[in-house]
Amino acid sequence: MTLYEQFAQELKEQISQAYYPVGQKLPSIREMSKARGVSISTVQESYRLLEDAGFVRSKLKSGYYVQQPPSTAQLPETSQPEQRPVPIDNWQAVLELMMTESNSHFLALGRGSPDTELSSLKPLQRLLSDNIKYQSKQVFSCSKGNGLFKLRVQIARLMQNSGCHIHPDNIQITAGCQEALSLSLKALTQPGDIVAIDSPNFYGSMQAIQSNQLKVIEIPTHPETGISLPALELALEQWPIKVLQLIPTSNNPLGYVMPEKNKLKLLKMAEKYDFAIIEDDILGDGYYQTPRPRSLKSYDSQDRVLFCSSFSKTIAPGLRVGWVAPGRYGQMLTHLKFVTSLGANSLPLLAVADFIEQGHYEKHLRLAKQQYQARRDLMLHWVQRYFPSGSKMSFPKGGFFLWVELPESIDSLVLNENLKPFNIGIAAGSLFSAAGKYQNCLRISYANKPSERIEQAIKIVGEQAKILLQQALARA
Repeated sequence: MTLYEQFAQELKEQISQAYYPVGQKLPSIREMSKARGVSISTVQESYRLLEDAGFVRSKLKSGYYVQQPPSTAQLPETSQPEQRPVPIDNWQAVLELMMTESNSHFLALGRGSPDTELSSLKPLQRLLSDNIKYQSKQVFSCSKGNGLFKLRVQIARLMQNSGCHIHPDNIQITAGCQEALSLSLKALTQPGDIVAIDSPNFYGSMQAIQSNQLKVIEIPTHPETGISLPALELALEQWPIKVLQLIPTSNNPLGYVMPEKNKLKLLKMAEKYDFAIIEDDILGDGYYQTPRPRSLKSYDSQDRVLFCSSFSKTIAPGLRVGWVAPGRYGQMLTHLKFVTSLGANSLPLLAVADFIEQGHYEKHLRLAKQQYQARRDLMLHWVQRYFPSGSKMSFPKGGFFLWVELPESIDSLVLNENLKPFNIGIAAGSLFSAAGKYQNCLRISYANKPSERIEQAIKIVGEQAKILLQQALARA
């Protein structure tokens, strides 16, 4: 191997380990030559090899920039869930996951919280303090009705990024996206009704369905393009489906983004079969590229789509600031919000409104998305390196969740039990299915800053998975 090939390989490894994050400009050829003690021609040839391999791109008169390294991992298969209405009965497993917190002793790799230690959140801390000092009368009162108007104005402005032009009066503030989903289901259904979902599906969404005494039918879903429209239409022809609930942008747990043409087809299908759509857009703003994809709501000319979101995944879950743009169901949502919780805590609403209005939110999003994209690439590298041969993984377009499909003989619930002595936890795949499917799958979060501790944890997960695979082969 020549010197420039060796140097290119070294840079590849550093890019894969996020030493040079995606989007960052590499040092100039002259700077790199001085810093690494190699000739200019060596650096030139190394950069050329990196560009040919897809690790960097060159910009005329600007230099070389790191781009997403090509992944050799195979995507998971299109899901094949039970295509019949079933009740949801996995609350105890969900509760166990929700109660596990990462700390100095235990690493919860399956939890869904964002990185709240990013420097771009510091202005929010100041705004919380300032509002307590200077807006004490408003802070200690309850925000009633649709919620703080100042915040609704800012949310309406943010929604324009997804193609939505919603008046602030048509937005209902909620205690996070979970309440938005639950209130939407209450407005649209009666106990015993059937709700269709993409599958695998976020366990929190399914618990909202369960709490409203509804049945669910899971629709096959592709890890890149999302819910299968032919399979959905087949289900609609067989069952009286009242609502479709899905996460079409930066999906949790698959990370897919629904193609624009599929969104248009879906809305035509909703008109034909007369059902409503609950669009969970909680990770929509977490899409890595700019501009972000248009929402389903932005194409909705009949007000069939209830757009639900929050700042729990983009800022912090503890704020409990969410919203729903309910379209034709606005009055019903406002009434349900009133009888459920009367109003909302004013302090986080005021602080978040200021955070957005002063431009801090957009700056925070830019940093967060850059970090999460680089962390995704590093997590993919670790999983490919340490997990059993034949493992398949998603390629998220946004957010901070990775879906991994292990060889079929590995049960992720057993794997999770085997990880407890190591003080490590994962989100077992069966949590994301009403019928207990995806037993050989798991979800991993890469929200936290990469560290040796996290890499070692991924290594241990892989080692324990390999042990289970060997045990299964020995029994065969």
